[in-house]
Amino acid sequence: MSKSNSIEFKIAAIQMVSTASLQENLETARRLIKAAAHDGAQIAVLPEYFCIMGLKDTDKVNIREKLGSGPIQEALATIARDSGIYLIAGTIPLEAKDPNKVLNTTLVFNPDGQRIGRYDKMHLFGFQTSTERYQESETIEAGEQPGIVKITINDTEWSFGLSICYDLRFPELYRALGQVDCHIIPAAFTYTTGKDHWEILLRARAIENQCYVLASAQGGVHQNQRRTWGNTMLIDPWGEVLTTLPEGEGFISGVLSKDKLNEVRSKLPALAHRKL
Repeated sequence: MSKSNSIEFKIAAIQMVSTASLQENLETARRLIKAAAHDGAQIAVLPEYFCIMGLKDTDKVNIREKLGSGPIQEALATIARDSGIYLIAGTIPLEAKDPNKVLNTTLVFNPDGQRIGRYDKMHLFGFQTSTERYQESETIEAGEQPGIVKITINDTEWSFGLSICYDLRFPELYRALGQVDCHIIPAAFTYTTGKDHWEILLRARAIENQCYVLASAQGGVHQNQRRTWGNTMLIDPWGEVLTTLPEGEGFISGVLSKDKLNEVRSKLPALAHRKL
């Protein structure tokens, strides 16, 4: 198929080194999304915890919002509208059943600023060494439903699987989501686990599901002295890394192509060969 007839669009992923200041993080997100839109992206993705990397775990509980109202959601809707872009808004803390916990939630906004998708992180990270300890279940309530959002761009529908960070280690979640065009994975992977597992897990999810994977990361040393791995990247359905940003704030962009999806799935129809 000729280039002029191919069905494709540009997507961008934002990488941040978020601070403990909500307003500072919202301004950084606004600036980078605007730059990505100016560069031609029609969808932009923010990283996990883009709005706050607190000095303590409970900081995110203090800024939690009810679904549909609050300064973070209002800012995201405005950013999407002002930039004329679909925004897959990393994660924000929403109210949970337990008043001492939050849902770690991805919201999706259209270019009119309307919310069109939601996913609450299902798998909660736990990791402990002699020098590091993470236990998300102490402040986060697990989500219960997988998330997919469908977006029509240039008269063509694209399906996006929604998952978050630690979800990446659970391939059964991606199987449960079924066939999609792209898996979107906002993350804040630790440096320790990221250097060994990040890229190989992302490429595996792309290869086994024969789809694009776009992972938007935190990448640097934060005010709380936590170090995140970064390496925001776009991977094609054959498992090739198309573009990456090792660390620091900025954005990457690349083209998603229906032709490429069809090519990979037709020459190696693995999804059709499944037995279980």
